[in-house]
Amino acid sequence: MSGRELPLVTGEHYHIFNRGVARLPTFLDDRDYRQAVLSLSYYQFVHPPIKLSRYKSLPRVEKDKLLEDLNQNGQKWIQIISFVFMPNHFHFLLKQNSDDGISKFVGQFSNSYTRYFNTRHSRPGSLFQGTFKAVHVESEEQLIHLSRYIHLNPYVSAVVKKDQLATYPWSSYPDFLQGKSQLSGFKSPAAYESFVSNHADYARELEIIKHLTMDLD
Repeated sequence: MSGRELPLVTGEHYHIFNRGVARLPTFLDDRDYRQAVLSLSYYQFVHPPIKLSRYKSLPRVEKDKLLEDLNQNGQKWIQIISFVFMPNHFHFLLKQNSDDGISKFVGQFSNSYTRYFNTRHSRPGSLFQGTFKAVHVESEEQLIHLSRYIHLNPYVSAVVKKDQLATYPWSSYPDFLQGKSQLSGFKSPAAYESFVSNHADYARELEIIKHLTMDLD
């Protein structure tokens, strides 16, 4: 990932995103999304003991044991704060744990998923649009609002209805609502859910206005 203007500093948080080449779809069905979520989880570790393709062929008991060992003892390139996979793009909110960690993680994720997608769908070439984009998160307030932005993406982009957002499976939002992930400043999952849902319609309205304005250009 050479030539990046924004240096990625260890210990800092970044909003990472990328989309499909020519805005083409990158996730076509549930199987693709499941592969993306698995790749995201697996390649956060610096030294996975086997390739992801080999891991997928293991019996369930061996899979669980391997992941348990990694979660207890494995070093991570990054900490995943929140994420979402959309039909033709993704958003990650990450903290870099080691030098060059984000670049190595995103590179491994993108390369692995592209190989899977190209093999399954019989297509050649790049899947994602060049080098991923990165925005430095400069404050705790920005971190919280970016997390909300990421989790609202499926509703704002009209992929799901508002009452389906909490169960959208290709996002970290359900984990937040179940208390498996949490940001500081929220007393409970319910408090975070209110923070997200209270802003949903406003964010959707802004997205509609943005597209109307683009149509006028």
